[in-house]
Amino acid sequence: MARSTFEGPILSGDNRFGPVRDVGYVDLVQTALLDFSVTTANTANYGGASGQFVASNNIPNSNATIYTPQSGVFSNTGPTAASNPTADASTIVYRGVVFYLPYGSNITDVILDIGTVPKDNAGTPLAVTAIQPYVSNNFATSTGVYGTFANISSPAAQRYTATYVGSQLTNASSTLQDFQNLQAGQQPTWFSQVVVTLKMTTSSAGLSSGQVELTLRYNQLDLNIGNSTTYPYGNFD
Repeated sequence: MARSTFEGPILSGDNRFGPVRDVGYVDLVQTALLDFSVTTANTANYGGASGQFVASNNIPNSNATIYTPQSGVFSNTGPTAASNPTADASTIVYRGVVFYLPYGSNITDVILDIGTVPKDNAGTPLAVTAIQPYVSNNFATSTGVYGTFANISSPAAQRYTATYVGSQLTNASSTLQDFQNLQAGQQPTWFSQVVVTLKMTTSSAGLSSGQVELTLRYNQLDLNIGNSTTYPYGNFD
């Protein structure tokens, strides 16, 4: 039997006390399949559009709002929408996915699966010649704060994964306070924003086809009862 919970981090195991305590955090996954032949928002596998990324949290795929990171600074007015991603140009197309997750989460994997290599909008469509993914907390056109992908020249139908170096590893181990969602009658809640940008090199503006899937794996850490230096964590039971 399975169930959904919206009460916060999940610790699971058989023994929660003692020398053989086998308790650990549950692995969480958000994912979005982008089909670039689908250009209507709120449609299954919608692939985004010029200047518009997809939100991972909604089924069917919808347009995402990218917020300007607040860098942990409280604002009574709530989050501010950032400028949209760069519009399609003759040789560069940007598409991507926005993931919202609890701040202080631990990112374990960012995965790009290319099912069918994207093709452009030329009269005789040609496969994109390169895909450069960027992982940041905003629309990015250079290496971002959360991870690094090598440039994918001659993209193929296979899996590609991010690596983490320096400050990226620190940020991925405990994601940033990017924006607050202010709701009437509720305490302000901080969220992290992970934006995976795909910079694609084309021979013509726009995309006509192709399927890619972006997956984010993470653990929601409990910042109230422990951290990576005080494991095994406490509990409120």
